[in-house]
Amino acid sequence: SSGLFTAPNFYVAESSHDYVIVGAGSAGCVLANRLSEDTLNSVLSLEAGPKDTWFGSKLLMWKIHMPSGLMFNLCDDKYNWFYHTTKQKNLNDRVLYWPRGRVWGGSSSLNAMVYIRGNALDYDRWANEGATGWDYAHCLPYFKKSTRHSLGENDYRGGSGPIGVTRPQMENPLFHAFIEAGQQAGYPYTDDFNGFQQEGFGPMDSTTWKGMRSSASVGHIHEQSVARSNMSAEVGCLVTRVLIESGRAVGVEYRQDGEMKLARAEKSVILSGGAINSPHLLMLSGVGPADHLRSHGIDVKVDLPGVGQNLQDHLEVGVQQECTKPITLYKWQQPRNMARIGLQWFYNQSGICGSAHFEAGAFIRSRPGVTHPDIQYHFVPSQVVDHGRERVTHEAWQVHVGPMRELSRGYVELQSADPTRHPIIEPNYLSTEQDRWEMRECIKLTREIFNQKAFDEFRGKELRPGPEYNTDRELDEYVREFGDSTYHPSCTCKMGTDSMSVVDPTTLKVHGVSNLQVVDASIMPSIVSGNLNGPVLMIAERAADLIRGRGMLAPA
Repeated sequence: SSGLFTAPNFYVAESSHDYVIVGAGSAGCVLANRLSEDTLNSVLSLEAGPKDTWFGSKLLMWKIHMPSGLMFNLCDDKYNWFYHTTKQKNLNDRVLYWPRGRVWGGSSSLNAMVYIRGNALDYDRWANEGATGWDYAHCLPYFKKSTRHSLGENDYRGGSGPIGVTRPQMENPLFHAFIEAGQQAGYPYTDDFNGFQQEGFGPMDSTTWKGMRSSASVGHIHEQSVARSNMSAEVGCLVTRVLIESGRAVGVEYRQDGEMKLARAEKSVILSGGAINSPHLLMLSGVGPADHLRSHGIDVKVDLPGVGQNLQDHLEVGVQQECTKPITLYKWQQPRNMARIGLQWFYNQSGICGSAHFEAGAFIRSRPGVTHPDIQYHFVPSQVVDHGRERVTHEAWQVHVGPMRELSRGYVELQSADPTRHPIIEPNYLSTEQDRWEMRECIKLTREIFNQKAFDEFRGKELRPGPEYNTDRELDEYVREFGDSTYHPSCTCKMGTDSMSVVDPTTLKVHGVSNLQVVDASIMPSIVSGNLNGPVLMIAERAADLIRGRGMLAPA
């Protein structure tokens, strides 16, 4: 029993629970809600950041809950781990910025609210890679359970789930021009990227509801579990170590308000810190590659060589085109107009500020013979420069475009045994010739789309890359100078049964440790073809049923 563990004298407080969940991000919020639905379970949620409300109000925390305010939180570390990669040798030695949510809702409180599930074949590939039970037929019911769609329920969409998903209004004519241009270039139209056919050009659903962000904390904490007496949600807690005794996780130690505390877990410690924090905490706790842990003076509990390895992400570039008509977001981004549209949103959560403006997109194939789309477009009727941290200068539209199944693999490693020091993040971008070819192809295909008739009445000069970038060598240089993360880190504690896997796909328990589970983007065996928030919500919903030992939803 957990009584085996004797707490050192320096813990100023101790508590005991059935489940201790580390991280109140997209997965952690789902688990806190679902596990506390059983009134006999006591659940403790530990979040490093603050709540996403101020005096109980979401409107007072408008930088999170106003959809168009998403760029504000990328500029500092208030709600953000503010991670940075190592120098990327294939990106002109640039250090890339990786924002990650450090607040209730995690990255679902910071992201661009794009709701994309990936392709059905991604999940069938997971099953083939050793993630038994995670094929698309078994995942689809949990995608549906996790959401409620503004257009109602069908074979693919959920009708009553906690996370609101809204079909965009697409009032700006540039969205329609983009979708029409795609069809003129020979690609299909699809009315739902998460439905029967992912491939094509069409509207892009968002995790917004009635003009506000529909984050995991809004859906699962505010509206569901926070009032339950069997669920405690603590904030400002840096978990420093999982306590493992005789091969069993018995609890965690954490620092809150400068004091060290102990939380015991009778049933399970569940790590939901995401693809950086979960492997980081495992390694700090003695679970990971033995030689690496010993080199930092950490006592090895379990030699698991896959912890922190297999890091995957999506790299993208921006292609910007000047717009000859004053119909982009440019005028609304001027200080004199921002107050007006902001007040409208505060009044009734409507207008320009009620959207994140990534309302159209596309999924296409880079070449014949590819099994399913491997290039993704996010279209926005605005410039976005340096993660939105630079002022816009032109009436322009832009796509963020990049390959979705890159071959490059990286890792997360300890920089130090000090839990307050960020880990080393090495994504190893563009380390294969295929990845470099695909990035070039993304730009070439985009130019072809932007040159279609649908854009004739709006098209000014190309701003980025610009006419000086044409040859393969020049396009490679553009990618090296301006390629950036799509913020999709994943796969660092992969599900499976091979020697590099970290968790058991049927229980999500860490190999070699009882009562310790991981539930977040890190357990993906390989990255999916799209954004990651929707898939993580699904993973957590399915994990909750696995952990509770309930009957699983019938495969679709």
